[in-house]
Amino acid sequence: MKKITILHLLILIHAFGFAQKPRARDIGIPFDGKTGRYNAITDVKGVEIGYSTIISGNGKNIRGKGPVRTGVTAILPRGRNNNPVFGNWYSLNGNGEMTGTTWITESGFLEGPIMITNTNSVGVVRDAVLKWFVKTGWYKEDFWYTYPVVAETYDGFLNDIYGFHVKESNAFEALDSAKSGFLKEGNVGGGTGMMCLGFKGGTGTASRVIKIKDSAYTVGVLVQSNFGGKNNFTIAGAPVGRELKDTMNYEFKAPPSYQPGDGSIIVVVATDAPLLPHQLKRIATRVSLAIGIVGGRGTNGSGDIFIAFSTANPTAFQREDFTKLDELPNDLINPLFEATVQATEEAIINAMVAAETMEGINGNKAYGLPHKLVIDVLKKYNRIK
Repeated sequence: MKKITILHLLILIHAFGFAQKPRARDIGIPFDGKTGRYNAITDVKGVEIGYSTIISGNGKNIRGKGPVRTGVTAILPRGRNNNPVFGNWYSLNGNGEMTGTTWITESGFLEGPIMITNTNSVGVVRDAVLKWFVKTGWYKEDFWYTYPVVAETYDGFLNDIYGFHVKESNAFEALDSAKSGFLKEGNVGGGTGMMCLGFKGGTGTASRVIKIKDSAYTVGVLVQSNFGGKNNFTIAGAPVGRELKDTMNYEFKAPPSYQPGDGSIIVVVATDAPLLPHQLKRIATRVSLAIGIVGGRGTNGSGDIFIAFSTANPTAFQREDFTKLDELPNDLINPLFEATVQATEEAIINAMVAAETMEGINGNKAYGLPHKLVIDVLKKYNRIK
C-alpha cells in the first residue's frame, strides 16, 4: 500500500476544499499524457490566476439591473513580478477580440497580465489594468507605456451584457486575488456565463509534463470556452453530441443571425520550455487541433484566439544591455506540440465537467454536462470499460 504523507494529505484537503467539483478524469474520461501536480496552467512555475465572478438576479432581463452572469479572469505569467516573457498569438477565426496583440507580434514580448472577460467589457478591463499598474507601482519609471492584453467571449444569452456590469473593481479583484496552485473551473471568472458544444461552458485548465533529452518541461493551458455546436461534440473519439442530441438542449430564443456553432474560445498556453516568439507562434497554432478534436470548426461567428508564452529566459527583456538566451531546437519541439493539443483538449472538457446548469436572463438556460450519460456513451463506443 502506498504510503500517505502529511504533504499528500494537505494536497488532498486543499483540493477538496478549494476545487470542490469533480474533474473530467475524476468521472472516468480518459486522456493521453502525464499531467503536472495540479493538472492546471499553474503547474508552470510562477503563473498565477485570479477570478472575479459576478452572479445576481433572476427572471426577466432589465437592462442595467440583470440578471447578471459574468466576470473577469486574470493570468499573470510571472505573478506580480514585472518581467516580460516571450509570447505570440494566433487566430483560428477572428470574430472576437484580444487587445495588445499587434505589439506582441512586433516586439515578441508579453509585458503584463492577460485578462479575459465578456465581449462588452474589454474596454473597462483594459483601462482598469492601466490603473492597477499605477496603484501597485508595477512600473518603477516615471515614464512608461504599455498595451494591456484583454480577450473576450460573448455571454449575452445568459447575462445582461448590455447592462455593463463588469466594473474596474472586478478587474482589480481578479488581479489582486491571483495565486498559484489549484484552480476553480466552470462557472467562474470570465467564463461564468459561457456555453459550449451544446452544454454549459466556462473556465477550464489542464497541464502536461514532457521530457526532452534530460530536461522535463511543463505546458499549462487555461481556456474560456464558449464555442461549438452539439452535433460535432466529441469526447475521446465518441460522438457524445450526436448521442445526446435530444438531451438538455439550450433554452433560449436565438436571434435571426445565430447559427449553431457560433461562439468563441480564448486559450492561454504557458510553458517553461525555452521557446522564442516564432516558436510560440507555432505552439499557439496547434491549439486549433484540439479545438477540432472536441468538435469546434472555427465557424464564421466564432472568435477563436490563442496566446502562448514562455517563462524561460528570465533575463530576456532588456532595454539597454545585450543578453544571452536559451533556445530549444526546432527539431526537438514536437513533444511540446503534442502536450499543447492534449492539455487544451482536457481543459475544454474540464470546463464543461465543472460547469453547472445555469439559468440567466429571461429564463434562458444552459444545462451542465450530464456526467453519467457521457460515461454511458463512452462505454457504448468502447472508449472505457
